[in-house]
Amino acid sequence: MRAVAARVSRADVTVDGAVTGAITEPGLLVLLGIHVDDDAAKAATMARKLHELRILRDEESCATVNAPLLVVSQFTLYGDTKKGRRPSWTQAARPEVAEPLVDAVVAGLRERGAHVETGRFGAMMAVSSVNDGPFTVLVEV
Repeated sequence: MRAVAARVSRADVTVDGAVTGAITEPGLLVLLGIHVDDDAAKAATMARKLHELRILRDEESCATVNAPLLVVSQFTLYGDTKKGRRPSWTQAARPEVAEPLVDAVVAGLRERGAHVETGRFGAMMAVSSVNDGPFTVLVEV
């Protein structure tokens, strides 16, 4: 499981012209990719790591300052570009596997008390954000 976590001052995701998720205060924008070998245990670990990731101002985390997270599914994080010019998606989980695991990460964050907004799985989404720093890290479990 792979996530790109960006510290943002605000972010939103829109589907068909309607906002499906937005955070209007400092927090994390998380692009989340699911690997073919991922499982529920990795989802729980990812939720904990994202919630406790100390990349907010003054080395705080969403857990310590109750900062919100906007989680957006992103299968393209497993695009392999080693050969040719067209990415291969063989390492990205199929939608029927990936969607429940994305939901499990979101549920895990919420169980920890986090305020979580989301995009819509499988939809063409427009993501807007104002990066803070910018400060962006890759999180893998």
